[in-house]
Amino acid sequence: MDPIRNDERLAELVAEHGELAVEPAEDEFERFVVSIVNQQLSTQSAAAIRERLFDRFEVTPAAMLAADEDALRDVGLSSQKVSYVRNVAEAFQTDDLTRDGMAHLSDADVVARLTEIRGVGDWTAKMYLIFVLGREDVFPVEDLGIRKAMAELYGIDADDRSAMVERAEAWRPYRSIASRYLWRAVD
Repeated sequence: MDPIRNDERLAELVAEHGELAVEPAEDEFERFVVSIVNQQLSTQSAAAIRERLFDRFEVTPAAMLAADEDALRDVGLSSQKVSYVRNVAEAFQTDDLTRDGMAHLSDADVVARLTEIRGVGDWTAKMYLIFVLGREDVFPVEDLGIRKAMAELYGIDADDRSAMVERAEAWRPYRSIASRYLWRAVD
């Protein structure tokens, strides 16, 4: 964690929030669905939809494929997100997208493999790397919260993703952990 502690602004966040880690999710599919629900939604909206979805349904590939589309929309999923959840459910049934199944793949290979699934872009794939696979060196510059924090803490223009990626190089090999602190800065 030295690269994080050596950054003055991140060191302040470490002092404020304590040690943060990247822990793999217990259930790979459930966490993947959470990332899909979170796509392009405010934190509060996504949380409400997630709560209704998990209260009403067993969130497994088979259950999501068997669920009535109207019932999934009733919990707040758009038709597009229903389609994305089902695409991911089908992928889980045909491919080994578990930690064990992807352990041998590089981060770039995981992103390439996951973005072949319709509805999964770079942001969602990077959330999978961080929150499902527990990879410690991922920088999700696509995330609005990350960009807001970088702008606020470092004065980098919120649209200058390349400058953010360059700045984040100093945090290797703990860019996922640095990202957790950046999210805390804007929560």
